[in-house]
Amino acid sequence: MSERPRRPGAHELLAEVLDEGSFLSWDVAPLEVAPPGSTYAAELAAAAERAGTDESIITGEGRIHGHRVAVVVGEFTFLAGSIGRAAAERVTLAFERATRERVPLFAAPASGGTRMQEGTPAFVTMVKISGAVAAFKAAQLPYITYLRHPTTGGVLASWGSLGHVTVAEPGATIGFLGARVYEALYGEPFPADVQTAENLYEHGLLDAVLPVEALPPIAGRFLDLVLAPHATERVPAVPREPLPDLPAWESVTRSRDPERPGVRALLKLGATDVLPLFGTGAGEWDRSLFLALARFGGMPCVVLGQDRRAERAEAPLGPSGLRVARRGMKLATELGLPLVSVIDTAGAALSKEAEEGGMAGEIARCLAELVVLPVPTVCVLLGQGTGGGALALMPADRVVCAQHSWLSPLPPEGASAILHRTPDRAPELATQQRVRSLDLLEAGIVDRIVAEHPDAAQEPEAYCRRMAQAIRHELGDLVALPPHERLEARHTRWRAL
Repeated sequence: MSERPRRPGAHELLAEVLDEGSFLSWDVAPLEVAPPGSTYAAELAAAAERAGTDESIITGEGRIHGHRVAVVVGEFTFLAGSIGRAAAERVTLAFERATRERVPLFAAPASGGTRMQEGTPAFVTMVKISGAVAAFKAAQLPYITYLRHPTTGGVLASWGSLGHVTVAEPGATIGFLGARVYEALYGEPFPADVQTAENLYEHGLLDAVLPVEALPPIAGRFLDLVLAPHATERVPAVPREPLPDLPAWESVTRSRDPERPGVRALLKLGATDVLPLFGTGAGEWDRSLFLALARFGGMPCVVLGQDRRAERAEAPLGPSGLRVARRGMKLATELGLPLVSVIDTAGAALSKEAEEGGMAGEIARCLAELVVLPVPTVCVLLGQGTGGGALALMPADRVVCAQHSWLSPLPPEGASAILHRTPDRAPELATQQRVRSLDLLEAGIVDRIVAEHPDAAQEPEAYCRRMAQAIRHELGDLVALPPHERLEARHTRWRAL
């Protein structure tokens, strides 16, 4: 028989997540929402006695790994954690104070949703809570949510689903519609195992499923990354080396070596900390697009990279992968972090599913969003750069290119098939189409080439460290520029093509 998961209450959870002795309550007496002597007033009094709290929400502040954070935590034993007007006001006030005082916020709801005793006036408070969360995020403040058992209804449909990073308690019931309501309305049970944390993770709605004891180190790493001041010391540029005038086809074949390091190797060997995220947050995932928070030296950033290993093992880059990338762009904007995009793809998926999933539209949206993204952006051409799936991640402030990476509207074999009805003239087409790094530099498409000695597959560690140094150098230069000057330069650069 499996052991029942531990479900800590609000105070117990705060004691486990926050640094010892750091909690300070922000709560005052809740709004009076029930006439004295009414049945509802008696219910509230009984709930307070049973739960040991004066409402279903506790707010305050504390520290996680030394970082000051605001906290909003649900107490399920108080009328099933339901949110009435008093609880909604408490949540809203916490977000507003956190915004004024510029502190991150950690939320851990556990709720059955809107408090039915208060009906529509309680139901519409979802609007003001969502408005307070939006204002908080517009101030570029970090928001972590930990969805506990259960988190349903209006709580999930407002502040529970708006975190920058969202994790959940193992085995937690998480869903919009209550199973009992579904059965009452439709006369049949709701399908089993749909509204579980694990199922939602598998569908790209959560970044992780974690027991409460694993929260402090993960939340601490997140805060370390996003709150780290941008490094002020300038990293020297990677020396420009004379590069041999090799045929384009040689770079194409070298870039396809299975031993060539990809985005995961670059982060493992070149970054100082990496916190992977998962999925779009909207019901999709695509392992061919790797999304993470990372730090190169003292420079925190969002990284979104095409993962050559996942492409080979699972599937080509699909529309959902570009939607993961767009989540990364939004995350960078909301947290005020630089964005590093990594191109390394044999090409986007060519399939019925990709067409019906809106591949062309997702490429267009990535291009349109990246070219005006307000934060500093660096693109790294790491290996293969085939087609629109590659181009979708390119329009950055600076583009750094590995010696044997390349960029082409189609794989050279495909271009040869179109022009000559045979793939056999691919080497010739690669030369004609000017796909190699030296050609891209001459055309002004890339800014810098990082040499390989003679091939990244033969010196993965040294190569990844050189590339990481190039990224740090470019990020340092970009962060130092006034935003309007940097954005104007980006526009001019791509307009000139």
